[in-house]
Formats: sequence, structure tokens, C-alpha cells
Amino acid sequence: QLQLVESGGGLMQPGGSLRLSCAPSFFNGGYHAIGWFRQAPGKEREGVSCINSDGAHTTYVDSVKGRFTISRDNAKNTVYLQMNSLRPDDTGVYYCAASPTWSGARCYDRSTYAYWGQGTQVTVSS
Repeated sequence: QLQLVESGGGLMQPGGSLRLSCAPSFFNGGYHAIGWFRQAPGKEREGVSCINSDGAHTTYVDSVKGRFTISRDNAKNTVYLQMNSLRPDDTGVYYCAASPTWSGARCYDRSTYAYWGQGTQVTVSS
């Protein structure tokens, strides 16, 4: 079964930057649509950004537009989430998830994803 591994989280001051990475535990011969989600303490897991299998389509939730950039390097089978101008309300556990199909406007619907990573903690605090 495909497993995803997130990395790159940590503690950062407000205004700083972090880059998260999402890579599968093995390459199964296909590229997937990837979604990044986050879960703050005591809150529901929410979608942050999505990218389709070739990187031609991306989406962002309003709260991160202009600050976060999702991208992928299929030669390395890795998806990135560049997070700039971090704010305390960006704090949470960040998860990546993979789907064999691009669901467009439904890409923030968790039920469309078959595979999930274990998450990486991002803490934004002074």
C-alpha cells in the first residue's frame, strides 16, 4: 500500500518560511493528485492546497493565497509546499494526501483521498 512521508516542519517565527515535502514510500508507477491539509489543536482538519498529477492545476484556500506555493517534481516523485510569511494561525499538523484522480473543486474533500501521511508539525510562534 502506498504510504506518504511528510518532512520539513518545525518551529518558525512569524514572518518566516518553511518548505514541506511529501514523498511516497515507494514509487508505484503512477503520479497522483496531492492535497495538503492541516489540523490545528481542537479544530477540524482543513484543506490548504492541492495540485494535480502533472502540476498544471493548483488550488489554494483563501487564507494562504499569496503566501503558500504548491509545486511538484515528478522526476523526484515529490510534492512541495513552500510557506512564506508564516503567521501563528498557520500552526498545526500538516498532512499530505494522494488521490489517483484530480477532483478539481472537490480537492479539499478528504474523502477523495486514498492515502495519507503521518503529518509534520508546524509551529509559528515568537
